[in-house]
Amino acid sequence: MSQQAEEATAKGRRFPGARSPAKGRRDPAGTDRSVRWTGLLVTFLLGALAAVPPMSMDMYLPALPEVTHSLGASASTVQLTLTACLIGMAVGQLVVGPMSDRWGRRGPLLAGLMVYVVAAAMCALAPNVELLIAFRVLQGLAGSAGIVIARAVVRDLYDGLAMARFFSTLLLISSAAPIIAPVIGGQVLHFTNWRGIFVVLTAIGIALTVLVWRRLPETLPPERRQRGGVRGAMWIMRGLFIDRVFTGYLMTNGFAYGALFSYIAASPFVIQDIYGASPQTFSLLFGLNSLGLLVTGQINGKVLVGRVRLDTVLGYGLALLAAGGFTLLMVTQGVFGDPGTVQIAACLFVMISSLGLILPNTNALALMRTPHAAGSASALVGTSCFVMGAIASSLVGIAGKETAVPMAAVQLGSALAAMACFLGVCRPWQNRPMETPKH
Repeated sequence: MSQQAEEATAKGRRFPGARSPAKGRRDPAGTDRSVRWTGLLVTFLLGALAAVPPMSMDMYLPALPEVTHSLGASASTVQLTLTACLIGMAVGQLVVGPMSDRWGRRGPLLAGLMVYVVAAAMCALAPNVELLIAFRVLQGLAGSAGIVIARAVVRDLYDGLAMARFFSTLLLISSAAPIIAPVIGGQVLHFTNWRGIFVVLTAIGIALTVLVWRRLPETLPPERRQRGGVRGAMWIMRGLFIDRVFTGYLMTNGFAYGALFSYIAASPFVIQDIYGASPQTFSLLFGLNSLGLLVTGQINGKVLVGRVRLDTVLGYGLALLAAGGFTLLMVTQGVFGDPGTVQIAACLFVMISSLGLILPNTNALALMRTPHAAGSASALVGTSCFVMGAIASSLVGIAGKETAVPMAAVQLGSALAAMACFLGVCRPWQNRPMETPKH
């Protein structure tokens, strides 16, 4: 193995495809380049897989009015196509995760991608909204394979601080998807109708399938795979849930996503309808917040990881999230005078940026506990994000859209719940390794 690969392994990184030089020969310089290329390719591919769910959701957003007119359905019915995809992604992770622990990563991932391609193509051909909803459920179920197995592969290839760094890089790629997806969708609509968006998603699915088939090796060797079928999978999940620390990080991550989803659901109405900003201004602010998330995520991975304990960074991130939520609630209630767009945007920027210190580290800390069942653990982490996000989004909607107070209250409540789980359930000052459950 090359010196770079050895150093990477010592730091907790294991590159697939790194080979030892032939006996009696010097390690050629090309091996180092091969290792670097393999690492970059795996990074890109895993990031692309993690970006499939947000691409599937957000690329479709600009086409919603056109779908309503084209299929002769009500706006509320067409919105169910988004809900259907979200439900599929949440449920699908619980199925695909244990499958990947049982049969390895490549098989379930390739199967999921192929079903995704078929489902996206069927969405493009759907003659009515009822079938479109059904195909969107299938698309969400299949698309969940990308995100859940991407996290599991990271756990297979990396350990310790290297895994936390990689999750920060993964966050950079997957967080860019919600920013560029609506732009791509809008540009597609300049040349074709809403069905063309699903044609593009079909092409993306085909490209990822080919890349996975040709370039992503199996990362879970047979000796590390789980046995026992459905019963064994249920036993493993039970073992994960009874691990207090894993469950604590799971809940912390879920509540943090609750703050994020409540922002996504309510901010268009708050910024535009309540505070009178133009759609262009809202897009600018949304992009600025996303940039803040990307920057803090990279600071976490490139600067803080390895110098500061992950739990310490996570604690500071949660404190920033709670402080931003509290300030936002005070601003929306007029404590500091009549609120304006600038004050609201500043509070939201602090909150969303803090997630760059929270999300990579909760994922890494949770999966560090579960080397024996990374797929199942990844499934539970991913499902908790969608479930808590859906609950938070619903609470914002139920509370009304005439004032920004509901959004601020839900975000602050989510932040405080995340901090309570971190301090009260994780208890980072007394964490111990998790034992592999026997079954």
